[in-house]
Amino acid sequence: MAVQTEAGPRTIVQNILDAVRAEGRDALTAPEGRAVVEAYGISTPGEALATNPEDAVAEATRIGFPVVLKIVSPDILHKTEAGGVLVGIKNAAEAADGYRTIVRNARHHNENARIVGVQVQQMLTQGHEVIVGAVTDPTFGKIVAFGLGGVLVEVLKDVTFRLAPTSRATAKQMVEGIKAAEILRGVRGAEPVDQEALATLISRVSDLVTDFPEISEVDLNPVLATSDKATAVDVRIIVGAETEPPSRFTREEILASMNRIMRPASVAVIGASAEAGKIGNSVMKNLVDGGYQGRIHPVNPKATEILGLPAAKTITDIDDDVDVAIFAIPAKFVPQALEEAGAKGVAGAILIPSGFGETGNQELQDEVVAIARKHGVRILGPNIYGYYYTPEHLSATFCTPYDVPGGVALSSQSGGIGMAILGFSRSARMGVSAIVGVGNKADLDEDDLLTFFEDDDHTQLIAMHLEDLKDGRAFAETAQRVSKRKPVIVLKAGRTAAGAKAAGSHTGALAGDDAVYDDILRESGVIRAPGLNDLLEYARGIPQLPTPKGENVVIITGAGGSGVLLSDACVDNGLSLMRIPDDLDQAFRAYIPPFGAAGNPVDITGGEPPSTYRNTIALGLEDPRIHALILGYWHTIVTPPMTFAELVVDVVDEYRARGIHKPVVASLSGDVEVEEASEHLYRNGIVAYPYTTEKPVAVLGAKYRWARAAGLL
Repeated sequence: MAVQTEAGPRTIVQNILDAVRAEGRDALTAPEGRAVVEAYGISTPGEALATNPEDAVAEATRIGFPVVLKIVSPDILHKTEAGGVLVGIKNAAEAADGYRTIVRNARHHNENARIVGVQVQQMLTQGHEVIVGAVTDPTFGKIVAFGLGGVLVEVLKDVTFRLAPTSRATAKQMVEGIKAAEILRGVRGAEPVDQEALATLISRVSDLVTDFPEISEVDLNPVLATSDKATAVDVRIIVGAETEPPSRFTREEILASMNRIMRPASVAVIGASAEAGKIGNSVMKNLVDGGYQGRIHPVNPKATEILGLPAAKTITDIDDDVDVAIFAIPAKFVPQALEEAGAKGVAGAILIPSGFGETGNQELQDEVVAIARKHGVRILGPNIYGYYYTPEHLSATFCTPYDVPGGVALSSQSGGIGMAILGFSRSARMGVSAIVGVGNKADLDEDDLLTFFEDDDHTQLIAMHLEDLKDGRAFAETAQRVSKRKPVIVLKAGRTAAGAKAAGSHTGALAGDDAVYDDILRESGVIRAPGLNDLLEYARGIPQLPTPKGENVVIITGAGGSGVLLSDACVDNGLSLMRIPDDLDQAFRAYIPPFGAAGNPVDITGGEPPSTYRNTIALGLEDPRIHALILGYWHTIVTPPMTFAELVVDVVDEYRARGIHKPVVASLSGDVEVEEASEHLYRNGIVAYPYTTEKPVAVLGAKYRWARAAGLL
């Protein structure tokens, strides 16, 4: 909750920011920064400003030695790099000499720097160094950061991010969520830090940047955390111009347009052609041959009929309502045709042509968006392959058609990735509800798609390839809602950022890292895929797996080596290997040979007959303490691959019929017959792969990540 309208704190901060702006500065001095954070209840060490060596001696004596000396200059942000920090000043002589040294170093670093003086600060020696900060991210807006601090913060990068404003509960999750959290909890007899004090400090920084959007960066580094308090030792605050938040449509407005776009009663193809090889011809053929049952209106001023359908010279000549206009004309002709489509009352304009923002022609792209806004038309694209929606048999694209209906909705920002999605879907026989190209995202984007697919009865999972987000905050908020009901998988391309180099603070530099996307998407319940194949395999496999009812995972394997690799994969994917209780251990041992191994993994050894696999798998399904099974198969003559696959399907089906549904995945090692066996398993709801121990466990791990985020475990 942000600081309320108490005149004191907000007036103090506002007066300081007004003074900074009046002087044309973009950074607060250290004393100004201290006054700002103290107004918001954040503790700082005792300190004073000295303007000559004698002042430094007097203030250091008053504060009490030892002290720290720091240059105060609006033109020197990184004080350490300028030789502007001296620590451990123990007496008056060192204080006077230190003052002169710091000023001399500052002049050498920047001869034109304005020197306000030297900050004399109480030297704190106890506590763990952490960083608390905030930054204005171009994608997500105001975000707060917490992590391990000090001079190595940008090297260690043990930092986590959340959207601001940040609740106390979320702030506490941040404190507990870094890799070094165990240190803060106290190790080797050390006292734990006051986590409540840290959470309070984080939420107050969040309040500050929420109340004052013109503050672009806050950097408290280090913050010294002890067992009873958290003190901001160094404060850096940068101000900038306030940015207008992106305009947004309401959920109702999005659905009103998206329902007409995805389920159109009639479609017009502007630029339809009878000539094979033309984009307008391919779109027409896909619509007609794909079985779309709505009305199709070709638009071409030079034709009277295309593919047996009467052609109109312009869309306004069509004597029918039109829901969607598909543009298959050169970019330069789009504005006029869009004006006509808008006058016709279309809901969606599908802009296939390139030649807009992606080629540097942003002016043309802005023009078509303005036309669309004027008429209440939503734009998909430009620079896209079109879109597919299988429940309507709608292939509104110039690429190959797709007609295998199912529950997976996919989108891509790239046409090439879109075709990879299409090819994989066909090869893997993965049923899809939709495949959508978003291209330049001049208007419609992933947020709009999520909103539609959330309520689409034909969609059970949403998978998205994206290179950026226009409004990351809107996406995060929508994804958090949608992911409670349906898994949302994201492949974010471009995991590095050059923007960090221009940052004015440690927090700003760290926020240029992909960790911001990672943390905020995870907090929103999104499953992030590390690569394209992972995105597709997660999309294919997650719907196959029942939602687990708990965290206990058991590995049953016929090969000890596979068991070790499967165990490693469990650790990599955040899965918990069950600690087998004694009674269950004895139950497994009843089915495996003496030289096998119970425990977890359960190693039945390679020479066992099909009955051993069947009995141990049945036990894993039967026992309610076990929540998921990972099977490791080794090709032997005693239990051939298809024998293994068929018995697994049989025993899993038997327990499903009894109302027991647990996720089961399998890794098959052997000769080429394991490929057919894996396909048989997959077709029967058991996620299985040949020649890999990592992939089936990764899919199971993705299912678990979604179930946890959705609150289902």
